[in-house]
Amino acid sequence: MHRVAVLVMPSVVPFDVAIPDLVLGGAERDGRRLYAVRQCTPEPGPVPTSADYALTIGAGLDVLDWADTIVVPGTDGRARDDRVVAALRDAAARGTRLVSICTGAFVLASAGLLDGRPATTYWRRAEEFASSYPDVRLDPSVLYVDDGQILTSAGLAAGIDLCLHLLRLDHGAAVANTAARRVVVAPMRAGGQAQFITAPPPDGRTLGGVQDWARAHLAEPITVATLAARACASPRTLTRRFRAETGHSPLQWLLRQRVDRARELLETTDLPLTDVARHTGLGTPDSLRAHFSRHVGLTPSAYRATFTQRPPA
Repeated sequence: MHRVAVLVMPSVVPFDVAIPDLVLGGAERDGRRLYAVRQCTPEPGPVPTSADYALTIGAGLDVLDWADTIVVPGTDGRARDDRVVAALRDAAARGTRLVSICTGAFVLASAGLLDGRPATTYWRRAEEFASSYPDVRLDPSVLYVDDGQILTSAGLAAGIDLCLHLLRLDHGAAVANTAARRVVVAPMRAGGQAQFITAPPPDGRTLGGVQDWARAHLAEPITVATLAARACASPRTLTRRFRAETGHSPLQWLLRQRVDRARELLETTDLPLTDVARHTGLGTPDSLRAHFSRHVGLTPSAYRATFTQRPPA
């Protein structure tokens, strides 16, 4: 079982503390829990939060030695704690995976762990972060950044997206999609998606309904004009909304949904590549291989061998 420590610092954001336990702690396969999640803090006891109440955390920093992954929730990020800095640096040296949610990136940066790395944080604190840590390659526009051993996410709900991304990395798309349904969120928002809508649509509507329809009809030919008609908008307006809400054009977003559906079919079925390509709208096995390898980093066959959930024959 993968062990996850949640490092609770003073002035922590309570919502962020709950995310790893809700998403990772509740993840299962064949009735078996996949993650053990524990909270810890430098001074066990009541920990002040960003709300008007405290959280009581009973474990100290020794939990970080136990962990395979350490998650740092959002905090005001202004007070450096040398004990935490030393513990995080030791964990990084051991190869422990380090994850921040929201302004938890300030804690990782204070330990020097983000120097020279790409990272993100909550957009409202981005200017302060960039000024405090100029050696970090900050991208304040994206939902999350995966830089291998260290992953950072934007504010609040982006922490859910990052935890689902961890599930996808560790156990494949089917487990991640099941977890997304359990916590009632979209199955996949890519890390490069925009943190926020830059300008609300004039009619007050977003693209959720159009996206749900597209996911249900991936096997069919779908064009920008098709999506625009579903949204009752012009192709130009639809493209502008997609870029504002997702950070991608409609066809880029659609391709990501098709690849993610291919991942799930490869994990959970025996369908040949010809059928996987057809069911996902990717056309031919060659097209499936090309798009899948570029987005996932593995061939479809290698991915199936790694993440299959079916018992061996």
